[in-house]
Amino acid sequence: MAGTKTLLMLENFIGGKFLPCHSYIDSYDPSTGEVYCKVPNSGKEEVEAAVEAARAAFPGWSSRSPKERSQVLRRLADLLEQSLEELAQAESKDQGKTVTLARTMDIPRSVENFRFFASSILHHTSECTQMDHLGCLHYTVRAPVGIGVPPGVVNIVFGTGPRVGEALVSHPEVPVISFTGSQPTAERITQLSAPHCKKLSLELGGKNPAIVFDDANLEECIPTTVRSSFANQGEICLCTSRIFVQRSIYSEFLQRFVEAARSWKVGLPSDPGASMGALISRAHLEKVRSYIKKARAEGAQILCGEGVDKLSLPSRNQGGYFMPPTVITDIKDESSCMKEEIFGPVTCIVPFDSEEEVIKRANSVKYGLAATVWSSNVGRIHRVAKKLQSGLVWTNCWLIRELNLPFGGMKSSGIGREGAKDSYEFFTEIKTITIKH
Repeated sequence: MAGTKTLLMLENFIGGKFLPCHSYIDSYDPSTGEVYCKVPNSGKEEVEAAVEAARAAFPGWSSRSPKERSQVLRRLADLLEQSLEELAQAESKDQGKTVTLARTMDIPRSVENFRFFASSILHHTSECTQMDHLGCLHYTVRAPVGIGVPPGVVNIVFGTGPRVGEALVSHPEVPVISFTGSQPTAERITQLSAPHCKKLSLELGGKNPAIVFDDANLEECIPTTVRSSFANQGEICLCTSRIFVQRSIYSEFLQRFVEAARSWKVGLPSDPGASMGALISRAHLEKVRSYIKKARAEGAQILCGEGVDKLSLPSRNQGGYFMPPTVITDIKDESSCMKEEIFGPVTCIVPFDSEEEVIKRANSVKYGLAATVWSSNVGRIHRVAKKLQSGLVWTNCWLIRELNLPFGGMKSSGIGREGAKDSYEFFTEIKTITIKH
């Protein structure tokens, strides 16, 4: 039929083959609100096939030497790098983020991760102790519980959480679960996996504070904090959503921050000049907007963004899921906007007076993923960083990662850590062997 668009049809990848599914789900282009792709609506049947493929591949892959597995990971990194532009375009289309962000951060970071762990697996050592008086030697070995890339080593099964997700996490032969997402979903995963005593690594939400003391370098602090608030439309678990500013510089900070936020261009993901693209879905856009409505009803002030600044978008993109950077002030710490994860381009800015006060307020939420501290006083930085209930604390910077070091949150922000040593320990089972001689 003339004018009919051809939709991209995704398939599951099981046992080294792309396989069709019995039913499909519509996937929308966030920048237009139109269906552009069909995604498999998998269930127990597909999960069972993937688990069987993994089980068959496990003996051969796990017996390969670290050097052989390292070579496979390096090859994967090379292939990702060779397809960088194609993957960046696909990621932008699927998620709504700018192509620039996908091209300069997401795909290069994936390449870096593969290369890092390809090197890391070559340098792990085991523990060994002696008990000479008993004539015994003890040492440890680690046995893999996950697998990697010949047929069956990597299996990709698409679908919804209630169908494919629940089938996967409750499967008795899936020994470990690594999940990134919301706390309610993590609670469900914990319930379903508990009868099998599975190992869990849960990287959940955050309500991340930025603390700006009066001796902060605002020339660096303001653009960095704007970026930490609104990068990827605020859809990064590490984004700043509560900004505490010492009262003596509060007015100046507020004025300069709003000016900087308004300079961020919201536009088509393909626009090289766009700082922000579209949010992930219409449902999520409406959820984020609902927090703005709550803030207004509570008497808070919206200084810029939703309901204040108009967006200029082409007619084809009027149905897209766009929202301008939004700044809320005059809001109480008890407000849902200050307590709950919004996961959008929304940040609240409030004043504080003392160091002790701001630490208490920053720690007053159930989350504890990340925090940033801005000050030129090194002693203060160490004091505050130590007292903040956050798994990561950046000082005078944001989103600088060292893959050797642990990554993860406290409290309701998750369980476990990622990183060279932590990932190695999570994805292996340790065994102690004693030899009497």
